Amino acid sequence: MRLFVSAGEPSGDLHGASLIAALRRRDPAIDLHGFGGDRMEDAGCRIHYPLTDLAGVGFLRVLSSIPRVPGILKLANRLFGELRPDALVLIDFPAFHWWLAKCAKKHGVPVVWFVPPQLWAWASWRVKWMRRLADHVLCTLPFEEEWYRQRGVASHYIGHPYFDELHGRPLDEGFLAAQRARPGTVIALLPGSRRQEIKHNLSPIIKAARILYARRPDVRFLVACLRSEHARNVEERLRGETLPIEVHAGRTTEIIHLAHSAIAKSGSVSLEMLYHGTPAVVVYQVPLAEEMLARLIVKCKYYSLVNLLLDKPLFPEYLGARLPAEKIAGSVLRWLEDPAAYGAVKGELAALRERVAIPGACDRAAEVVLKAVGGTRRARRAG
Repeated sequence: MRLFVSAGEPSGDLHGASLIAALRRRDPAIDLHGFGGDRMEDAGCRIHYPLTDLAGVGFLRVLSSIPRVPGILKLANRLFGELRPDALVLIDFPAFHWWLAKCAKKHGVPVVWFVPPQLWAWASWRVKWMRRLADHVLCTLPFEEEWYRQRGVASHYIGHPYFDELHGRPLDEGFLAAQRARPGTVIALLPGSRRQEIKHNLSPIIKAARILYARRPDVRFLVACLRSEHARNVEERLRGETLPIEVHAGRTTEIIHLAHSAIAKSGSVSLEMLYHGTPAVVVYQVPLAEEMLARLIVKCKYYSLVNLLLDKPLFPEYLGARLPAEKIAGSVLRWLEDPAAYGAVKGELAALRERVAIPGACDRAAEVVLKAVGGTRRARRAG
């Protein structure tokens, strides 16, 4: 059996690696090719193009990557013709993956979409593309399966792969012990996992931290960065800052686990907050043009996945071109000074985690993929 797996975001590369590991456990001889990143390659997938290099933040940055797309699609067209994969597995990244799915269909390659785009939140009219291009959609959020099914898309709820990774991710006990030995209530600051996210989000987050520290000098701040180069960039921007603040790379899980609460950029990291029961204020600063465009096309009530799952604003959200640092700080301050309010949020997070943070999503996804591919191969032989 041969599969082609494609992921265009760092999170998709992580999910792809987990799915590849689950597929290999079931079929050690499976032949895996794809577009993606280092994690997928380390898991045993031959990467023909580093698609995660194409990942961007915001509409304008995505547009800047368009000139590279024709060349990548030309490569995909050749690979589909030469490799004849039994299926194409797509992981999120709709801006490019619509085109890749069309390319696969021209070669008669079935398409499975793992971690589908959130069409229910924006551009729901694109569901007709999904209906035409995807043979199976593997949903990660409970309400997605019914949403897709009602619109004629073959869908399966398998849970979110992020919980697989969190469940198996060990904590650095030495780091935790060293931090716990120090005085001060830890507030986590998470400006993002990409350079552009950090560029936009760090300033309003630090402004909120200054306000918070002025009112509660017993707090201290830990900034979580994905990579060392991100940490160096943050440290450079914090040069001369008088806040009690440290910057760490590769310690996101530990910092969230330690924190009383967090100020964090919008994204899948909110699921990590859920997993560790850490209340968070969700922020996302974008250029004014992107804010105006988002207001036209985004149709969901909330941005945070935790709020979407609960269908209520448990995590305060502040998104736009100008973020209100005073209100962001005030949300954290309320949790620091009102134990009952803080405890209520912690309780709701615990109940939600019990309901949705169930590991095994990648194993369930692998079962659906292998079953679907097996059925297609039998149908081809019969034909």
